Amino acid sequence: MSIEIDSNVSIRNFLVAGGIAGMAVDAGLFPLDTLKTRLQSPDGFVKSGGFRGVYSGLGTAVLGSAPTARTFVAAALFFCTYENTKRLLKHNGVFTVWEPVVHMTSAAFGEVAACMVRVPVEVVKQRRQAGFHSSSVHIFRSILRSEGIAGLYRGYTTTVLREIPFSFIQFPLWEGMKSFWSEKQGRPVSPWQSSICGALSGSDNHKYVPITLAAKLCFLGGLAAAVTTPLDVAKTRIMLADSASIEAGGKLMIVLRSIYFAQGIKGLFAGIVPRVLWISIGGAIFLGVYDKALTTLNS
Repeated sequence: MSIEIDSNVSIRNFLVAGGIAGMAVDAGLFPLDTLKTRLQSPDGFVKSGGFRGVYSGLGTAVLGSAPTARTFVAAALFFCTYENTKRLLKHNGVFTVWEPVVHMTSAAFGEVAACMVRVPVEVVKQRRQAGFHSSSVHIFRSILRSEGIAGLYRGYTTTVLREIPFSFIQFPLWEGMKSFWSEKQGRPVSPWQSSICGALSGSDNHKYVPITLAAKLCFLGGLAAAVTTPLDVAKTRIMLADSASIEAGGKLMIVLRSIYFAQGIKGLFAGIVPRVLWISIGGAIFLGVYDKALTTLNS
């Protein structure tokens, strides 16, 4: 049994639990995200900062500036949309037989909503990580001055296309595994058990714990991260591009061709290692913390 979709659960709880989960991932894995951005930067890893200052911006993130604000609000919007879409579909008897379809559909809507917040601050954050300027505020004002609001939404479509494959894989498996595990042990899963890729010992009925399913989830999440790396590279290039360049237009195929002709396959898969690590580790933290926070808020 996973967390029940109780109509009495307030939207505030979904928002807060999702925000806390997002903050936990962002703060814990910030260096991996910085390294990935620098590896994908058109200026190259070394010129973008190399291994220097990989925690740059983390202190201000904790105090509520760009990365944390983006993560809290975007993750909160994702889970609020996800849970309420799931509740709506189940309440109306839609896809009652195909539970995974409910989870996939809900997750897709969640990503579209979350990216409305995620993309603008991602643009600012990546430019700061790539060494464009030491101040997020300066970068934000510069974008508004030269490109207007549209500049903050560069790469929106590419970002959504990048995110949805993860949700299609991750959430049906997450929900399905929680249900399977709960049924076998005769009680709802605990938050640490919800963190699918984390520790899998400690259950009273550990012999029933679907370790192979957890391994598959880790593998599929990592595989999805690897396969969609070209989309992530294209998204980074679009967000970092000079406003007068072709890449700034945000046309995915043009950007992918440009990267391929300039750097080949290697360029399309730049940053694949930190990206796969971020997704694999981050998924465990994100879902585990979300379940823990929501359970605590609902108690």
